[in-house]
Amino acid sequence: MTTKPVKGLVCKMAVPTIIAMVTTAFYNVVDAAFIGRLSTEGTAGIGISFAYMTFIQALGFYFGHGSGNHISRALGAKDVSSASVVATVGFITPFLLGTVAALCCLPNLSWLSRILGAPEGVVPYANDYLRYIVLATPFMMSALTLNNQLRLQGNAQFGMVGIVSGAILNIALDPLFIFTFDMGVSGASLATAISQFFAWCLLLYGMFRPESVHIKLRDFKPSFKVYYEIFRGGLPSLFRQVFNCAAAVSLNYCAKIYADGPAQEASAVAAFAVVTRIMMFAFSVVLGFSQGFQPVCGFNYGAKLYARVRESWLFATCVGTAFLLAISAVGILFAPEIVALFRAEDPVLIEIGAVTLRWQCAAFPLVALFTTTGMLFQNIRMTGPATLLSVCRNGLFFLPALLLLPLWLGLQGVQMAQAVADVLTFLLCIPYAVWINRKLKNEMR
Repeated sequence: MTTKPVKGLVCKMAVPTIIAMVTTAFYNVVDAAFIGRLSTEGTAGIGISFAYMTFIQALGFYFGHGSGNHISRALGAKDVSSASVVATVGFITPFLLGTVAALCCLPNLSWLSRILGAPEGVVPYANDYLRYIVLATPFMMSALTLNNQLRLQGNAQFGMVGIVSGAILNIALDPLFIFTFDMGVSGASLATAISQFFAWCLLLYGMFRPESVHIKLRDFKPSFKVYYEIFRGGLPSLFRQVFNCAAAVSLNYCAKIYADGPAQEASAVAAFAVVTRIMMFAFSVVLGFSQGFQPVCGFNYGAKLYARVRESWLFATCVGTAFLLAISAVGILFAPEIVALFRAEDPVLIEIGAVTLRWQCAAFPLVALFTTTGMLFQNIRMTGPATLLSVCRNGLFFLPALLLLPLWLGLQGVQMAQAVADVLTFLLCIPYAVWINRKLKNEMR
């Protein structure tokens, strides 16, 4: 981590993470594609459920990044005992919180679906998809924590094995449960729940391998100090995911409100659900590459090798921007064809989705800079700027844009809100990027 050439090291760390992220995003896409063969309402139901899954991700990433960032710094400083305690507390706590969430939500699925923005005709489909996802909440939440702990201690390869194995199982089970067993939307949900449990088992096994920081029940020593360490390292991720959840719910409501009449509510919600999954799939590559740079950053910052920290950050930013430029061009040119892959039978869905996709692709290349810069701040424990950058895209800028633009532009305002938020976040990030670049240069001296 502290001696090999930085660019090759970042790529080595990034490849398994990219594979894991892309595979995870891919089976979300596959879920939507299979359900799209059944009905528009089913596709909309998956979109409604996405907001609950962002809640799971919020706590999973919070504890995963919070404990994982401490683990990487502690290993860089040769403090293995501290790493083990934080790893154990970071894993067990989200499992317990996920259990509480499942017990509270399972008896109230219809209420949950309506709160998440489901139109009345979509509520039964949202309930069907949420049922098994809610049951699997403790495993999904703690699996995200385990994956990030493995990745941030430099064992991204096994983290990839766990995530990819679960995703492959999900892709195999989807058509079996949806079509062969005629379970419809519930089949997609059950396939996801089973695959997530399988991935959880593999990831937990990975933490007991010799090269990993072990999770031990005797090290479950929750204390203010431990939770404060997790808080400092995971707060940006928590805020980012909480705003992602708020953004997903708000998008469902706005799609429903500004649709052209009740008959098109399901099509509008489904269109935004499809575009969200397409953009998640594209962004997963950049996110995976950026996360590959995180352990390199954490280890070298802990070892006070600031030149390597700066080089890894700049390299990740340049590669991410180049990829997003290429993928955005494809999205703009072939937007209707891409959206039609999910629900070709619904021309309203295709029309709304294609315009939304083109707007988002127009600003998409700007995302790489503030993604990698936010992760840099997070890894070097500059919690304030890391948190600010993490909440802008889907929070401080997106939510006001989503609420204000439709007042003047109607549905088009909803379609362009994400692009406006991306531009504003990029502009905010520039002075922070210039400042941290100068600071790292000074530290190198």
